[in-house]
Amino acid sequence: MSEHLPDHLRLNKRMAELGLCSRREADDWIAQGWVQVNGQRAEMGMQVTPSDRITVSPAAKGQQKQLATILLNKPVGLVSGQAESGHPPAASLVQSHTRWRDDRSPQRFSPAIHRGLAPAGRLDIDSVGLLVLTQDGRIARQLIGEHSDIEKEYLVRVRMGALERDVQAAFAPAKLALLNHGLSLDGQALRPAQVSWQNPEQLRFILTEGKKRQIRRMCELVGLDVVGLKRVRIGQVRLGQLPVGQWRFLGPTERF
Repeated sequence: MSEHLPDHLRLNKRMAELGLCSRREADDWIAQGWVQVNGQRAEMGMQVTPSDRITVSPAAKGQQKQLATILLNKPVGLVSGQAESGHPPAASLVQSHTRWRDDRSPQRFSPAIHRGLAPAGRLDIDSVGLLVLTQDGRIARQLIGEHSDIEKEYLVRVRMGALERDVQAAFAPAKLALLNHGLSLDGQALRPAQVSWQNPEQLRFILTEGKKRQIRRMCELVGLDVVGLKRVRIGQVRLGQLPVGQWRFLGPTERF
């Protein structure tokens, strides 16, 4: 069943819902004259219905192909977004000399890549691993939009009080079941997760949501402390062999 849509909504919102672009891109395309509704040039702020036919020019699609999406292996000590309390943003690592030498993407680096580059999701300052930075509103919506259900996979080293070795043996199976389903944060029940032991001191988490410091707070609720947290996968894209502090472009055939 298709999602119910109101009779009239703004053109930029409708274009975003159709996955054509972000709302900001839509406004830019409309201003450029690159959007038509039912064969007529679109106007900024106009209202459309779900039955209206929206088309975009090849120029818009060509511009969109130039948008960059970066995969970064974030180290500890950097924040995902804007600089905070003297801690630099992860995007500051996106430089020509930090590009992974094994990146096979044909895209070229230029300083202009930082224009409009924003994190699609976050990693805490003390967490490491795969962070996506993108200029493409479609990818941002896919990864962090209200209805996103893209899986994110993490390896999480834990301790229980003073116990740092063989935590698995001392950890009650009922508490592991709670990590999978049954916990709430901020007064809201969490979506079901997939949590299992990777080794006696490390858990594997697969989540489809991303509340602030979610994994650390989930662990606290069942008596665990997080010692280290690394994101290794988002959707179908894996961190792989990308070195810490280096980045690569999302490949032309890769999809989240």
